[in-house]
Amino acid sequence: MSEMPTSEIYSFLQEAYDYFNTKLFNGALPHCLITLQREKGCSGYFSPERFINSKNKKTDEIALNPSVFAVRTIEDVLSTLVHEQVHLWQHHYGKPGRRGYHNREWGVKMKEVGLFPSSTGKEGGKETGESMTHYIIPGGMFDVVCASLVNKYSQIPWLDTRPPYISPTLLELIEMLSNEESDNTEDKPVEPFVLPPEKKINKSNRVKYSCPYCKTSVWGKPDIRIACGNPDCDHVEYEEVIKNVYV
Repeated sequence: MSEMPTSEIYSFLQEAYDYFNTKLFNGALPHCLITLQREKGCSGYFSPERFINSKNKKTDEIALNPSVFAVRTIEDVLSTLVHEQVHLWQHHYGKPGRRGYHNREWGVKMKEVGLFPSSTGKEGGKETGESMTHYIIPGGMFDVVCASLVNKYSQIPWLDTRPPYISPTLLELIEMLSNEESDNTEDKPVEPFVLPPEKKINKSNRVKYSCPYCKTSVWGKPDIRIACGNPDCDHVEYEEVIKNVYV
C-alpha cells in the first residue's frame, strides 16, 4: 500500500496530542486544530479561537514548524507540542499574559508537566518574558511519559528535506535510507542524497580580482577591467576570481 503522507503526519500529531492530554493534563484539554506552519525563528505557536466551522463553532490552533523536524530530536519536537498545550490549558483554565507574555502561571504549569521555562533554552535563562522556550527536565513527567511514544515511533513520520541546517541525526537517516535503497537495487547504483546549501544573496554587489602574476587583489564592481600597476607585470589585466560573494 502506498504512503499517505498527510494522514500519517497528522495522525501522529493527533495521537501525540491526545496522549499528552491524558498523561499530563488529565484529559482536560479540548480538541484543537493542529497545523504545520513554517514560521522563521519559531518552533511552534498557539493561537486561540483561530478557526471556525460551518456550525459557527470555534477552535484553537496549535502550529508546529516542520522545518525543524529533521534537525531536532523527536523528544524536542514533542516538547514543543506540550509547550503549546500549556498555552492552550492556560487560555481555557488560567489567566494568560498580555500579547503573548509568558507569565508566572504559565511557567508553573510548564514545570508541573516536566518542561522548565527558559529564555535561552538552557539552565539559568529567564523563566518569564515575551520570547520563551524551555528545556526538558530530566526525570520529569514529560521525560517519563514521552519515552513510550519514542519507543513506538523513534522518528517523526515525515521530515523536511530542506531544514535550516543539517544535523548528524539527519545525515545518519539519509545514509541509512541510501543503504536500504542500494540493497534493493540490483543494477542501478544509488546516488547519495545531499541537501543543497542555502545560498544568500550578494548584497554588496562586489567581486574580487587578483593578478595572476604578483597575486595582488582588489575588490570592485563586476565586469570591470583593471590593469596591475606593478612594474614586473605592467599592463596585465586582473582576472576575476570570485563571481558571487555570499554574506
